[in-house]
Amino acid sequence: MTPTKRQMKSAARLYAVQALFQMEASGQTVEAIREEFETHRFGAEYDGIELAEGDVTLFERVIEDAVNFQARIDKMTDRGLVAKWPINRIDPTLRALFRAAGAELVEGEAPPKVVISEYVDVAKAFFPEGREPKFVNAVLDHMAREAKPDAF
Repeated sequence: MTPTKRQMKSAARLYAVQALFQMEASGQTVEAIREEFETHRFGAEYDGIELAEGDVTLFERVIEDAVNFQARIDKMTDRGLVAKWPINRIDPTLRALFRAAGAELVEGEAPPKVVISEYVDVAKAFFPEGREPKFVNAVLDHMAREAKPDAF
């Protein structure tokens, strides 16, 4: 079955969070991560399980913008977090998620409500039992209002 554009964009966002997490954990470059994901993850099959095909253009733009605008995105994220828990103290998966979403809020074309909804779904994928999706929703709402106030 051929994936829809929406499914491919959703997959690209999930892959972007994974890629940013991996970059931070391993110290790999954007170029190395991009090549690895596009070669070994997008539509790949492992043990009979086929991984989703992602929107390569969106994936590349999100990870590159997350790196290029990281300082700005991290400051926006910090303003959405409580003072005792700045971005450098939160779970690395959430940090990667906020950077990917922040990249779309700062430089992307998708409406903020779409970005928030998509990344809350990513949070649900990583934290299916926890309170993290509600936390992500609140922080991203704050970030979106700062990045694109005219959209509200």
